Amino acid sequence: MTDDQSVPVRFTVNGREQELQVGAGETLLRTLRDRLYLTGAKEGCLEGECGACTVLVDGAPVDSCILATAAMEGREVRTVEGLSQVDQISPLQQAFLDHAAVQCGFCIPGILMTLTALLERQPSPTREGIETALAGNICRCTGYRQIVEAAMAVAAEETS
Repeated sequence: MTDDQSVPVRFTVNGREQELQVGAGETLLRTLRDRLYLTGAKEGCLEGECGACTVLVDGAPVDSCILATAAMEGREVRTVEGLSQVDQISPLQQAFLDHAAVQCGFCIPGILMTLTALLERQPSPTREGIETALAGNICRCTGYRQIVEAAMAVAAEETS
């Protein structure tokens, strides 16, 4: 199959069923940003190294810049836009605000998705567990301290 051929793909994004014709080489990042207008996942390295494009596929964090949309058939994709409700942000998003864990903001959507996956899988992670989970997300502004503190605060709320 060449890149100019398209294939049908049906998958769910943030709880909404999507049915698209996609090019065989079209990445999930391009589909999300250019076709579904979900611009929270950022284009950083396009090599799966920086984590700015992280989304959840079936609950697991993945780099959407290196994942083919055609491989999403029947899968559940969640982006940072899917974390909040109409008039309420998620507890993790609120913790980021409360702990000043946002600087330029470019990497934050990917970090939020990585930490969301961790906290859903393990509601009370250790500091070391949080730091390990963040290994695939590069942040050049915060130094990670506030990010880890925000995640720890959410974990502490889960245990109380």
